[in-house]
Amino acid sequence: MDTAVVVVWLSMVVTILSRSHADRNVYPSAGVLFVHVLEREHFKGEFPPYPKPGDSSNDPITFNTNLMGYPDRPGWLRYIQRTSHSDGVLYGSPTAEHVGKATIIEITAYNRRTFETARHNLVINIMSTEDYPLPYQAEFFIKNMNVEEMLASEVLGDFLGAVKNVWQPERLNAINITSALDRGGRVPLPINNLKEGVYVMVGADVQFSSCLREVENPHNQLRCSQEMEPVISCDKKFRAQFDIDWCKINLVDITKVVTIHSNRPDPGTGVLPDIGEYNPPSESLKSRDFFADFLITLAVPSAVAMVLFTILGYSMCCRREGVIQLVHHSSIQKSTKELRSMSKNREISWPLSTLPVFSQSGEVVPPIHPDNYETTSMPLMQTQTNLQNQIQIPQQQPSGDRDNYCMSTFRRLEVNGIPEERKVAEALNL
Repeated sequence: MDTAVVVVWLSMVVTILSRSHADRNVYPSAGVLFVHVLEREHFKGEFPPYPKPGDSSNDPITFNTNLMGYPDRPGWLRYIQRTSHSDGVLYGSPTAEHVGKATIIEITAYNRRTFETARHNLVINIMSTEDYPLPYQAEFFIKNMNVEEMLASEVLGDFLGAVKNVWQPERLNAINITSALDRGGRVPLPINNLKEGVYVMVGADVQFSSCLREVENPHNQLRCSQEMEPVISCDKKFRAQFDIDWCKINLVDITKVVTIHSNRPDPGTGVLPDIGEYNPPSESLKSRDFFADFLITLAVPSAVAMVLFTILGYSMCCRREGVIQLVHHSSIQKSTKELRSMSKNREISWPLSTLPVFSQSGEVVPPIHPDNYETTSMPLMQTQTNLQNQIQIPQQQPSGDRDNYCMSTFRRLEVNGIPEERKVAEALNL
């Protein structure tokens, strides 16, 4: 057998064996925060190395987590991965309802460079605790942290240590961590290294300390209502690392909480029941006849339209009232057309105000337009130019012989077919 073939076959066997992981078991406690980190370094060996030996592998890897047999996780379990080059984190707080029930989470890693996947299972065995739940619970809002930063073991340990210093309980546990975005918060602007904020709930077995009770006094409540920072004596123990909004602290004594019973059914676990596999319809289905649908959709409306058209045509063309309306409409159109043609050819005599005035120079005064111009738009005053059909009339001179006179011009006009010469006669008699 060729050596190259043997090497390829052995590499395939090693790859297959490396991807077949045994189930990993974890044992969280009910009422206590559970955190499991999905490390990218753990999955880098699952994928083929870089082509060149010695190159550092920094492939982008993302994770998908779901309850075995279902598309999503249980309601109490959350997952976050900020970027494809950061580790993923599973976190949540199981309750007493899940005690004794093994929860199998399928984890699938995706290599975004080679598009290969690797899978293994995480078996969560929830254990019961003696003091569940812890009777005194306090929820803090930390403004300068993101949820993945707070889930780091050293950061969470520092916070629990600061709380223990101001509370002094015998038992103190982190119950739950929630991002402010999951509580209706807004995504911060990418300036000044702003954080989204995180809610951290802790529980203890003793009464709240006097420092935590300072938030409830009227002076601090008034400052909170005015959006001012309250005065808390133990704030300096947190301020070095954690910026706490004391106006949003929530203190709950579950021993005094009244349980309200309602008739609503149990909401359940949020996981759909197993109802079997999907059975598609068989291939022996009969074909459907759409001819009846065609008649109802197209033929029936067309028949109704034809009936209405027939009734309208009979009313307009066959009955006396309809015929009279058609004749009346036709006569109106004919009369309108005749009036429009007559208005274009009408001739109107010139008004007296359009006659030219006498001039001392004796020049001819023509109209401003030719004879065939429409007289309805003729201006009242005209300029003096040469014009045919003119009549010379004598005009008195200012001095000298009366027989010497110059002629002014009138246009020969007709009114109803009769020449208008009265103006000439009147001018001669002057």
